[in-house]
Amino acid sequence: MNQKRASQANADIVIIGAGIIGAACAYRLAQDGYRVLILDNGTAAATAAGMGHLVCLDDNPAELALSHYSISLWRQLANQMPESCAWSDCGTLWLANNADEMEIARQKKQRLSEWQIESQLLNPSQVALAEPMLRSGLAGGLVVPSDSILYAPNVAKWLINAASHRVTLQQANVVGLEEQNVILSDGRRITAPAIILANGLRAIDLLPELPLVAKKGHLAITDRYPTRTTHQLVELGYAASAHASSGTSVAFNVQPRPTGQLLIGSSRQFDTLDSNVELPILRSMLQRAQSYLPDLATMNIIRCWTGFRAASPDGLPLLGQHPRYRGLWLAVGHEGLGVTTASGSADILAALLQGHASPIDATPYLASRFLDSEPNPLSSPTAIDGV
Repeated sequence: MNQKRASQANADIVIIGAGIIGAACAYRLAQDGYRVLILDNGTAAATAAGMGHLVCLDDNPAELALSHYSISLWRQLANQMPESCAWSDCGTLWLANNADEMEIARQKKQRLSEWQIESQLLNPSQVALAEPMLRSGLAGGLVVPSDSILYAPNVAKWLINAASHRVTLQQANVVGLEEQNVILSDGRRITAPAIILANGLRAIDLLPELPLVAKKGHLAITDRYPTRTTHQLVELGYAASAHASSGTSVAFNVQPRPTGQLLIGSSRQFDTLDSNVELPILRSMLQRAQSYLPDLATMNIIRCWTGFRAASPDGLPLLGQHPRYRGLWLAVGHEGLGVTTASGSADILAALLQGHASPIDATPYLASRFLDSEPNPLSSPTAIDGV
């Protein structure tokens, strides 16, 4: 290594990535007294492409545990957020097309109640009263009042600014990793006791061994209209789409923005890194949305875009220390729940990094479940020394 090109980070921890995950980790670690340097290359993260839905998903117990815990942490921060973060306690209304999906709603209610999460089953007339824009003929639904929305890009900026006494953001392009070093594109090496990789799908450019795949998604947003929906509206078939491991799928997912716009999702595609909007996918997604909200046909769509979710094989994030490399920590693979689970992921990582007990069982999320645990002869996994 060229020692003339190496420099101390003047920080205890370097975080790669300034999206919602990196920002949440920086904020949380600053609360514990650590000095944090965030390195970000300035390209748009998945945070900027998502819907910002804080939702308790219950496809498996680990997913529910993390999303529920994370939402409780977000709620503790909600009153501190500026208006630009666009926090809204809109809740989620899960919609049942038929009797079979209504049974899914009942099962979901049971699972949520086991975690003391409030929810209420609605019959067809109650659904129509709650959301008059919805088409008639739905079998019912399940409303979860504790779910919320926020504008994730501004929340990430706010988290960094709120901890600015201990957090520094620097634009830099990280091109390589070494033992407790990051290598920048200009040849410099920055050294720190701990390095956290939190840059989503781009993490595989630095660690090709990571078992992450891209799930492409499309979104569209309408012009501003008088408020016509009040809940995040999601079909109960959404979970099957969200957790598909191959193919292309769309599902109805519409969010009322505080601006009076409707944000429309969602789609999932594998085996592509083409960021262009694909008209057949967009058309299918909008047709699905219009089948639930017929009045969408009268609204103007003013913008469409795409983004890429970084998905792990089991749909859960990779959190914790890399089993082979001293001082390298991971916070990646959050797929479509990155915004929801950012706060909880940061809490878990902060505990593991300091050698403390995790606030919830961290076992399902540990990065070591997918990575070679054969020790690197130059390192040994240990928690960072306290400040």
